Amino acid sequence: MSRIVALGGGGFAMEENNILPDEYIFQKAKSDKPKVCFIATASGDSREYIGRFYTAMEKHNAVPSELSLYRIPTKRKELERYILEKDVIYVGGGNTFNLMALWQTWGLHSMLRNALKQGVVLAGMSAGAICWYESGVTDSFVSLGSKTLDAVRGLGFLKRSHCPHYNGEANRRSQYHRLIKNGELENGIAAEDGVGLFYENGKFVEAVSSRADGRAFFVEKVSYKVVEVLSTLALFDRKKILRLL
Repeated sequence: MSRIVALGGGGFAMEENNILPDEYIFQKAKSDKPKVCFIATASGDSREYIGRFYTAMEKHNAVPSELSLYRIPTKRKELERYILEKDVIYVGGGNTFNLMALWQTWGLHSMLRNALKQGVVLAGMSAGAICWYESGVTDSFVSLGSKTLDAVRGLGFLKRSHCPHYNGEANRRSQYHRLIKNGELENGIAAEDGVGLFYENGKFVEAVSSRADGRAFFVEKVSYKVVEVLSTLALFDRKKILRLL
């Protein structure tokens, strides 16, 4: 059984004192004390970011580790073995385009596909959520002078497109609509900060939120306009019970 959790925003990276999104991810693992590997490629393996991960993991019954493509040279066979022994792969935010380029170079995309098939939970937020889909909306090219957000290709483990930070950044929603309307992105699903999207065997199962006002939307082009359909959401619950709003 394959499982993926995509966070539109939130988790330890954005909400230091809100452990519910990360708890939800770890609940999907096959171990009560999951081995969690953090991949911070999208941030250039930021030591500050990785440090926040380890600090956050102190609040969980988990065994944390990290995978650095910048600082830890290793053979590909050893790298794949390292990935396959984990229970959860947690991918951080940052530059989605750079992440994809480096993963393709290392062959990490095929290793992660094998991990997914073998029951390793794949998760992440922002760039770490976009990467699992066929495509997504990204600010990866703003530093190169792009005046708008752009489409970026993902691994395609999940069908269609994704937009994180749907309410967290002023132009995310409008740019996502523009890219879908122009045919640059497939129809897809958008998640506000604090919202997680759970998939099992490639199929969407549910949207959950650590905030009472968190929302997720199915976004698609109908005729000549883009429409949103609000997804049913559940609240994270510390007792591992989901309550419908």
